[in-house]
Amino acid sequence: MTLALRSVLCVLALVGGAARAETAPPAAGSRAGENAVRNASDAFGTVIGREEIGLYGADDVRGFSPVAAGNVRIDGLYFDPVIFPSDRISGATTIRVGPSALGSPFPAPTGIVDLSLRVPGDDRAWSALASVDSFGSHVAEVDIALPLTDGFSLGLGGMVRRERFITAAHDNKYEAAAIARWQASDSLRVVPFLSFTVTPRDDVPPLFVPAGEVLPPEPPRRLFLGPRWARQRDSELNAGVVADWAMATGWTVKAGLFRSSVVLPTAFSNLMEDVRPDGSARQRVLPDPRLFFASTSGEARLTRSIADGPREHRLHIAVRGRQAFRRFGGSDTIDLGPTTISRPASAPLPPLRFSEQEQDRVRQMTGAIGYEGEWRGVGSLALGLQKSDYAKRIGVPGSKQAVDATPWLGSINAAIRLGSRTEIYGGWVTGLEESGIAPDIAANRNEALPAIITRQVDAGLRQQLGDLTLVVGGFQVSKPYFNLDAAGRFGPLGSVASRGLEFSLAGPITSALALVGGGVMSWPRVSGEAVALGVAGPLPVGAIRRRLNLSLDWRPPFAPGLSFDLGVIANSSTVATVSNAVHIPPQTFIDLGARYAFRWGGRNAVLRAQLFNLGGVNGWYLEGAGVYGMNDGRVGQLYLAIDF
Repeated sequence: MTLALRSVLCVLALVGGAARAETAPPAAGSRAGENAVRNASDAFGTVIGREEIGLYGADDVRGFSPVAAGNVRIDGLYFDPVIFPSDRISGATTIRVGPSALGSPFPAPTGIVDLSLRVPGDDRAWSALASVDSFGSHVAEVDIALPLTDGFSLGLGGMVRRERFITAAHDNKYEAAAIARWQASDSLRVVPFLSFTVTPRDDVPPLFVPAGEVLPPEPPRRLFLGPRWARQRDSELNAGVVADWAMATGWTVKAGLFRSSVVLPTAFSNLMEDVRPDGSARQRVLPDPRLFFASTSGEARLTRSIADGPREHRLHIAVRGRQAFRRFGGSDTIDLGPTTISRPASAPLPPLRFSEQEQDRVRQMTGAIGYEGEWRGVGSLALGLQKSDYAKRIGVPGSKQAVDATPWLGSINAAIRLGSRTEIYGGWVTGLEESGIAPDIAANRNEALPAIITRQVDAGLRQQLGDLTLVVGGFQVSKPYFNLDAAGRFGPLGSVASRGLEFSLAGPITSALALVGGGVMSWPRVSGEAVALGVAGPLPVGAIRRRLNLSLDWRPPFAPGLSFDLGVIANSSTVATVSNAVHIPPQTFIDLGARYAFRWGGRNAVLRAQLFNLGGVNGWYLEGAGVYGMNDGRVGQLYLAIDF
């Protein structure tokens, strides 16, 4: 942290008053109060409506993807998302790692992505939101909460989004959703939901594959490199139900059943290949026939709670499972020939010749038993044992590849309290992760990959510093390492162990100033024959050795309703190729924002202005080993939200 930034923090802290607690994330029909900085309990990852902050996201925790690892939950229950539910359904997302994973009866390596439902309450409410940005995007959202009878409330929502991007691509979406709360009795609550999204137009800009071990030159901004017919469509569905039943004193049942699917009537991959320093390239487009991905998943958990003076014991028995289906492949290849990265493709769409599609079926069932014990003022202990039965069948009809696994998985987590404000924690956990299939760019495209066992150990300290919470910890996550070998085949190249130190500091410094800041230093290493032979480098593709993240929200006492916010993301270089010869340079993104909360006709409202990427950092993000996409540059956004 620079001296100037420390000085600013000190000044802002002095002009504020005493700290105060913040409210929980808003329910259905409430948008004006969304503020991730004021609601986050740590810096590891929090999403509140449109607001997102933190070190980690759903696809990147400690260098790995919790989504790919099957570590997504809805209100703590197992969920296998093909596509995530809309903001109409999921009001908040929390990344649970380190001490925040304590209290989850069955933790998982690489953390848990926990979605919270936007449940309608007992009061009638509705909210409207409209936003625009400097790329020309327009968004309108409406959410309504209707208490219909005693104990039954209905939430309805809709969204129209017409987005524009730095690539000049257009993405139009229309969304409708419903969520209900049925309080059948004092002991039983049922929450069903349904969301449906249609994308009639999604332009597909190219990804860039350089010729050799170099970064590609940057293409012009706000120019769609086409072709214009490379537009895909899709329909997305998420539906489910969550039930909580206190069946008797000390006995509770929690269960959820979910369906997630997406249909793409038209789909394309757009590649600028053999990109050279002078901008010359060869463009290739891969159209796909109709694609379909769907998964039904869920969990049922029985918990027995036993009070024992200052101690509480909880015994869990759970069953979770999923059944997933994918129809994919069969794509055609359209070679658009030599071009440059500054010349839009104008060739017409030729007749398409698709081949037979492949089918991927996955069935997985897991039985689990767990124990959680809490001793007030002393500490907590959690033990878990799971038995998983995984079966995958993939290939064209009549010729299937098989992948099976039946591992035992265990976990131990504990915390010890050293006084009223200090706690040390530690844990060990194993998990089963699906490796999927070899990607389109591989020589063994669509080949089934084995399921793998992942392991994680972590330990650290959580300390209360006034109203701030400090977390400092270390971790190691280990798993097999998959990527492209020298022959272009995608498969195991050895093993990867990601070791790191992470910290988080979050909470109100004063009533005026709230802070969420954190960082992670990691030392990932690939080992095995591929590294020994020089086929792979010692660092995994996508590795970022250092991440720093800071978010501030300041409410000046002299201007009621007005607040300012600052977000800083600073990443070290990103390993871009299997050989480690290419790195994306370090990138620092600074976001500025302001919000004005006011009353309009007796209703709560907020006017929000944001400037993302203040420094106009362009450059690249990594799409895959040696495959790059363009970062969005500087963009301004303005929105108005009103709670009626």
